[in-house]
Amino acid sequence: MRFGLLGTHPDGIDMACTLAESGRHELVAYTSAEPVPDHILRRWGSQARRLHDLEDLLADPAVEAVIVAGTPANRTVQLRRALQSEHHVLCVYPPDAGPDGAYEAAMIRDDTGRALLPLLPEALHPGVVRLAELLRSGRRPLVEPRLIEVERWATEQVLLDIGTTGHKPAFPGWDVLRALGGEVAEVSALAPREELTAEEPVLLSGRFERGLLFQSALLPFQGEPRWRIVAVGSYGRAELLFPVGPRGPAFLTWSDPDGETHEEAWDAWDPWPPVVALFEEAVASAETKRPSPAPLTWQDAVRSLELDDAARRSVQKRRASTMEYQEASEEVGFKGTMTLIGCGLIWLTILIVILANWFPKAGWAIVPLLVVFLGLQAFRWIVPRSRRQR
Repeated sequence: MRFGLLGTHPDGIDMACTLAESGRHELVAYTSAEPVPDHILRRWGSQARRLHDLEDLLADPAVEAVIVAGTPANRTVQLRRALQSEHHVLCVYPPDAGPDGAYEAAMIRDDTGRALLPLLPEALHPGVVRLAELLRSGRRPLVEPRLIEVERWATEQVLLDIGTTGHKPAFPGWDVLRALGGEVAEVSALAPREELTAEEPVLLSGRFERGLLFQSALLPFQGEPRWRIVAVGSYGRAELLFPVGPRGPAFLTWSDPDGETHEEAWDAWDPWPPVVALFEEAVASAETKRPSPAPLTWQDAVRSLELDDAARRSVQKRRASTMEYQEASEEVGFKGTMTLIGCGLIWLTILIVILANWFPKAGWAIVPLLVVFLGLQAFRWIVPRSRRQR
């Protein structure tokens, strides 16, 4: 597949390199405000052409798929235009400062039938997958999982896009928490101030829908990078440790029913080849119109942005935020619009009844209003429902 790259976010560059080096894909065009280093250009191959305009790249008939990797300020526009031009899309996370842009992207994707994936690879790590298996197994030490603890140390800032003018910071790791515990029902976030800053730590906590609790500490500007995930159960615990950060070696320690300690280890990990494989599956599913279950979908980006919103509200208001999920679809928008029209119709009917005391003929206006409202409701059955999210 021939693809184009919009922007030069590091995740987008790494993804473009992995796609080009797979031998199954080819980078044919890219946009970049600054010159790209020669060693990156060599990895992309000689066919990569630099374009200065988004529309020129999207109009190129050779481009079949697009990696959206622009700055936070223009990433949402790039995503919308890439989907509207009916390309398959990979998008750097976060795609927007809030979930609205992700909702819109999901609806455009449903209309065009193209593949759409976020660059959220951490939940695909084999250590995280193995820990999730232990949580679901129902065997010791996690017969009844009760708590998930996460510590994330970084030598620089931890929050995503923080400090970008006009853009809200995003929290890393929601995809991993959801992979381990399922959907989050309640979120609480604490920071030293009501305004999040790059230099200060953040403590996230909450409850999953299944009753399991979690706590995640985000610690920026530490002396060394580190990532630790601990699952505590009714009979013991399992610990997944990344001593030098998420992409370094990983070690999982847990005990079996006999009390014997087990250790599993993984070497340093390149997160992008698994995303390439999933993207190829998503493209094949989109072309055959047969949705297939996958460990990474656009829904992961939608949920992460919703949780970001809830966590930011919790920091500002100093109280927990309860999650209320709804499907990002045209049907949801239709229901919301009909609710507003219905409320307006009630108030208008009351007004007409009052006016009918002085102008009796005004009361006949209620009948056509009801007929119009019921006619709008009929569109729910006349217009086909949107395809379910993939």
